[in-house]
Amino acid sequence: MASLTLQQALTIIEGTFQSGKQSNSAPLTVAVLDSGGKLVTLQRQDGASMMRPDIAIAKAWGALALGCSSRKLAQDACDRPAFISAINVLAQGNMVPVPGGLLIRSTSGDVVGSVGVSGDLSDLDEQCALAGIDHAELLSD
Repeated sequence: MASLTLQQALTIIEGTFQSGKQSNSAPLTVAVLDSGGKLVTLQRQDGASMMRPDIAIAKAWGALALGCSSRKLAQDACDRPAFISAINVLAQGNMVPVPGGLLIRSTSGDVVGSVGVSGDLSDLDEQCALAGIDHAELLSD
C-alpha cells in the first residue's frame, strides 16, 4: 500500500497556496494528514486567523474518518443532521462538515491521506485543495 511522503504533502500545500493566490483568496491554512489520520504538515499563510489550523485539521480528519469529502459530509448534515451530530460527538468535535476537506489518493487509487483547507469561503477552500492535490500529481474523489 502506498504512503504519503512529506515531500508530497509539501507539494500539495505549495499547489494549494498557488491556487489561493491566483484566486485572490483570504489567507489560507492547509493541513495534510497521513492515512492513519496523523498530521504530516500544516502551514498557515501570514494573516490567517487563529482558529484556521483547527478547522483545516478537522476538515481533513472528517474526510478521512468517514471516507468521503467534507462536502459530502455537509450534504449528509443537511439530509441526516442527527447522524452527523452523533458522529461529531463520537469524534469528540473533531469534524467540520463543510467543503474543504478531501481524500488524497495515489495514482493506483489507494487512500494515502487527506487535506483540509480553511481561510476563505468553503467552496474556494475546496477548489484550492483540489489544485494542491493535482499539483502533487495525486488524485481525489
